[in-house]
Amino acid sequence: MAAEVLFVDDNKLILQASVDLFRSQGIELLTATNAAQALELFRQHEIAVVVSDNRMPGMSGLDFLTELRRLSPDTVKVLISAYVDLATALAAINTSEVFRYLLKPWKPQEILDVVQEGLRRYRTVQAMRREDEAVLRSLAQTIELKDPNTKGHCDRVAVYALLIAEAMGLSKDTLRQIKYGSWLHDCGKIGISELILNGSGRLNEDEFKTMKLHTDWGADLAEKARLSELAKNIIRHHHEKYDGTGYPLGLKGEAIPLEARIVAVADVYDALTTDRSYRGRFPEGEAREMVRSMSGAALDPGIVEVFLEVVPAAGPLPSSEEVLGEIPPGEAPKKRPNLTLVRALA
Repeated sequence: MAAEVLFVDDNKLILQASVDLFRSQGIELLTATNAAQALELFRQHEIAVVVSDNRMPGMSGLDFLTELRRLSPDTVKVLISAYVDLATALAAINTSEVFRYLLKPWKPQEILDVVQEGLRRYRTVQAMRREDEAVLRSLAQTIELKDPNTKGHCDRVAVYALLIAEAMGLSKDTLRQIKYGSWLHDCGKIGISELILNGSGRLNEDEFKTMKLHTDWGADLAEKARLSELAKNIIRHHHEKYDGTGYPLGLKGEAIPLEARIVAVADVYDALTTDRSYRGRFPEGEAREMVRSMSGAALDPGIVEVFLEVVPAAGPLPSSEEVLGEIPPGEAPKKRPNLTLVRALA
């Protein structure tokens, strides 16, 4: 049974307008005029996204979405209100895990975009939860489709991080989780507009604030997918800086999880050695010196030292499977592209 979209509003004209709007985009809606009807639909259907008005007879939209945390925790929740109410917005985020808080009257394109984002988010969680390596890799590659400049980024970051972690003597299980976290470190970008990801210049202040949200959004996806704590740490903290000036929490030094400090070095090096929309790539030698210059500031100096010793300055990279000893050196890993997943998340 395919996951569905539910709109809840006591105004039947709004419900009909919503049905017509989404049907024009090939999306059929379920509708309910109150929370009690909506809760009954949750017992009969798999609902990926619910959009609920706040002020309704009986149970309010906020209380309804709070109840869904128990009944259907994976459902992506959107709350709509006719009033600017900071207290309600904060409660929606903190107690109901609301994905978006919108004001009436909403714009057609705005609500379409939010629901489409919600559907992608729901499908992403379901895919990640299976923790099948082919699915996780396909998911990472699908996210890269949003930004053509990052093709192959997740695989290369995984290899750099694994070379560092192996040299540091970390366990095989830890290395495997570092691989998963590296593949998915940017999964929160699924909620970032392509206009921001693919802009030709440096991000302005507002765009950068939005971009920074991808670490928390990604960690939330990983939490819902029940990935390991180690993988979640990489997703949430790979943009922390050793001197405490990074995000999202401004952690400093060894307060940053070790696995995130490892992936941060790998991520920075790959970013420097690949073309981006706003600049060309740096030669490997120059990029290595730039990484060295960040030692003790953005990057952990001990990990930078290991990186410079074990990551080759030139030549072909091994695959992550080769680093983990899962296939003989030089043998190509088996590829099982998950085209269904790619289409669903695109």
